[in-house]
Order: sequence, then C-alpha cells, then structure tokens
Amino acid sequence: MQAISIDKPNLPQPPTFTEPEEERLHRKQRLAAAFRLFSRFGFDEGIAGHITARDPEHLDCFWVNPFGMHFGLIRVSDLILVNQHGDVIEGDRPVNQAAFAIHSQVHAARPDVVAAAHAHSLYGKSWSSLGRQLDPLTQDACAFYEDHSLFDDYTGVVLEPEEGRRIAQTLGNNKAVILKNHGLLTVGHSVDEAAWWFITMERTCQAQLLAEAAGKPQLIKHENASLANTQVGSHYMGWFSFQPLYEMIVRQEPDLLE
Repeated sequence: MQAISIDKPNLPQPPTFTEPEEERLHRKQRLAAAFRLFSRFGFDEGIAGHITARDPEHLDCFWVNPFGMHFGLIRVSDLILVNQHGDVIEGDRPVNQAAFAIHSQVHAARPDVVAAAHAHSLYGKSWSSLGRQLDPLTQDACAFYEDHSLFDDYTGVVLEPEEGRRIAQTLGNNKAVILKNHGLLTVGHSVDEAAWWFITMERTCQAQLLAEAAGKPQLIKHENASLANTQVGSHYMGWFSFQPLYEMIVRQEPDLLE
C-alpha cells in the first residue's frame, strides 16, 4: 500500500490567502458549517460544546459559538470573538466559560493549532467513561494511532484556565485527547481538520463499543496501523475529508453563511 499523494493536480488543495480579512471570513464560514454538521450528527447536548477558530490576524483571540445558542441555528454573523482574557470583543452574546478555560490554553500551548473542537457526543462520552485510549481496530481508527492522549482526571466542569492548561499539556502534540468521564477534544491546522477529526473519532468510539459488545476485536498490527496513520491521519486528509460535508451542508442550509 502507498501513502496518498497530495501533489496530484486533480486533488483539491487548502486555500491560501493574501489578506487577513479573506482568511477570517473563510474560517468563520467553516466554523458555522461545522456547528451545523455537529447539530446534524446529534453532537449537541443542551448548552454544552464548543468549536474555536484562531483569528488569522489577532493570534491570541479566537472565534467561538455564543453560549446557549443551538448548533443548528448558528450563522457566520452569530460567532463571537474572544480575547486571551476571556472578554468578548466582537459580538453581543456571552462566551461559555468552559470554552474559554479549555480552548484558550490549547491555543496558547499549540501555536500550530488553528481550531479545536469539543462536544458531549454520545459515543465519545460513553467511551471516555472507560478511561482508555482507542485501539487500532479499523482503518479509520488508525488516524488516531499513537496520536491521541487520555486526560485521566475528571474534577467537574472545567471553569479555570489552570485545568485547561493541564488538558493542553496532556494533549501534547497529538490531534486529539479523550477527557475521562467527559468526552472528546480534537485539534487541527484548519477548522475543517479539527471538525473532521471529531466526527470520525466519535464514530471510532461507536465502532469500538459495538465491536467489544459483540466479541473480542482483532487489533491491526503495529506496523500496519502506523502505515495507515500516515495514509488517513495527515493534516491534508483531515482537511480533505471535511470538504464533501461542507459542500453538502452549505447547499442544504445556505443561511449559515449569513
């Protein structure tokens, strides 16, 4: 098997920008679309959950969903901008304190991270209660092989930056962290990538729960899981995998771009 080449001229490539205003709008459009998709997939749970996108000009600020607004209603114009102190500097709705406590520290610890996603999705939080990392049971699971962590210390709702800092330290250089008794958190070099890793990680949790309920799953060998990780777990493949979902949700719910 060969790693997927991203140099083929017929494959789409992530866009590049010359002006921060263009890049900002692009990130906000992807962010609003990600929330609509999270709603479509049932990742909403009351007021819980947040996805952030670093501002391309003001790097210590990030765009995020307003606290208490349903994922399925979010438009580009609803997104709020939050600074490193937790102040809302653009928008007229409040920020989820847990979103600030966690995401501010992840963005600070990982300058390479453009976006981070967290939600209380059903299978993610179910798997998190086991206090285990995911096994390489399927090709899709290999995206996370030796590339995710376990934060093994639930102490209640994350409201303090110090707790967020501990989560960021546990995440390390990985693309995802399982928060025990809580749920999943994924990151990426684009909003597209972070959202896709969350979507596929949630399904990977579901697949392992089903497989273990049915019998004793057979793990993929280390060398094959490592190879598959390079094939399905790259930054490009995370970005590329999100594109069909983006096209679908924008066509079906174009108001998200307002």
